[in-house]
Amino acid sequence: MSRPMAEQHAALGEEPTELKRVMGPKLLLLFIVGDILGTGVYALTGQVAAEVGGAAWAPFIVAFVIALITAFSYLELVTKYPQAAGAALYTHKAFGVHFLTFMVCFTVMCSGITSASTAARAVGSNLLVGFGVEEPNTWVVVGIALVFMALVAAVNLRGVGESVKANIVLTIVELSGLLFIILVGIFAVFGGQADLSRVMVFESPGDKNAFLAVTAATSLAFFAMVGFEDAVNMAEETREPVKIFPRIMITGIGITGVIYVLVAIVTVAIVPVGELGESDTPLTLVVQRALPDFPMGSIYPFITIFAVANSALINMLMASRLLYGMAKQKVLPSFLGKVAPGRRTPWAAILFTTGVSFGLIVLVTLQGESGVIAALGGTTSLLLLAVFTIVNIAVLKLRNNIVERKHFVAPTVLPILGALLCAFFVGPWTGRDPLQYQIAGWLLLIGVVLWFVTWSFNRPEPTQITDPNALSEREGGVN
Repeated sequence: MSRPMAEQHAALGEEPTELKRVMGPKLLLLFIVGDILGTGVYALTGQVAAEVGGAAWAPFIVAFVIALITAFSYLELVTKYPQAAGAALYTHKAFGVHFLTFMVCFTVMCSGITSASTAARAVGSNLLVGFGVEEPNTWVVVGIALVFMALVAAVNLRGVGESVKANIVLTIVELSGLLFIILVGIFAVFGGQADLSRVMVFESPGDKNAFLAVTAATSLAFFAMVGFEDAVNMAEETREPVKIFPRIMITGIGITGVIYVLVAIVTVAIVPVGELGESDTPLTLVVQRALPDFPMGSIYPFITIFAVANSALINMLMASRLLYGMAKQKVLPSFLGKVAPGRRTPWAAILFTTGVSFGLIVLVTLQGESGVIAALGGTTSLLLLAVFTIVNIAVLKLRNNIVERKHFVAPTVLPILGALLCAFFVGPWTGRDPLQYQIAGWLLLIGVVLWFVTWSFNRPEPTQITDPNALSEREGGVN
């Protein structure tokens, strides 16, 4: 890249990259909203209500506050270092410890791939249920899920522009589905089919006290709020990231937070909590209960398919870009940083993450007993809350690392508060299902093994893991 062109991109907060910058403010907003909306609210609203009763909106508000506080830390870091790799890159720059960087990278990647694989499984199940199959055959579900993930990989390989266009369509569908639920709620209230008094009733299951019930429900609800952090992995494919990221990310989180609270209120007002907690399709149940003679009840499973499909697409985008970014920083094998000459997409990272997802789909489907979605959702939030704790600390540590460009600066109290809140919700005192810690433990153990293999075959130079400023420069230009 010529110096004048490089200076022009630097002035816009853009760094040299091999990837294609195609995302402006509108596409980025749709990306963030589409990533946050999806599997969590469509599948876990009933589980959240089962923990706290009619006050299901409360955990969503707490999760929203935690996500918003942490988003400020991400905004400071992504505008300071507008590169792919997100939390792993920030950890690398802040601490320079190869093992910690690798584990953060692996944890975020696992959360994305696991969420996408679970979404693919949900696509298979909902598709068959939508066609009237009451007890879908396990291997048929597996086959549909694998075909679906292959299609996601094909869209991803085609290019981020095509991926984002698909995201636009899917986001509009899933957003329309949630707005429809809100409208159904309004109709039910005026038609006398909703009981708003249930919204203020708090009921905890078993012998859980109010504190444990709310924290356990928040741990599940937080899964519905994650996704905003994926956007920072698209920094190298966003135009003027330093300028547009702050207002777009805050706007996206605000929109989804309001929608979630309204959906939670409508859901518990129309369907008794006991029924919600037992249903894997709570929003479909809401439509069927409020509009028993309306054909939308049979159509809604397909809307759910679009919603979870969008989650899968965005999570696989994130996972592949994360691996690409860390490969370019030589924390992962350089092979994962290979880019297709024509489409300029990270094809090696896409194929690798897709292969991992295939394995997860089979395992998750074979272990598809009741509650598996809640267990995986809770595990995803558990892993990401641990990562968010590190990111909030990294913000404070990197305050001494001055960069020449102007960037967003979060109020100091927010990273401190964010680190404390995220660390708190990682602990066992929140009333989490112990199964979530078991799943997380096995995943992290696999990560340790992979770190050892990576360290053995791709041992970095000392400066690469101790001096955050000694990161390798990228080659190639941008369109």
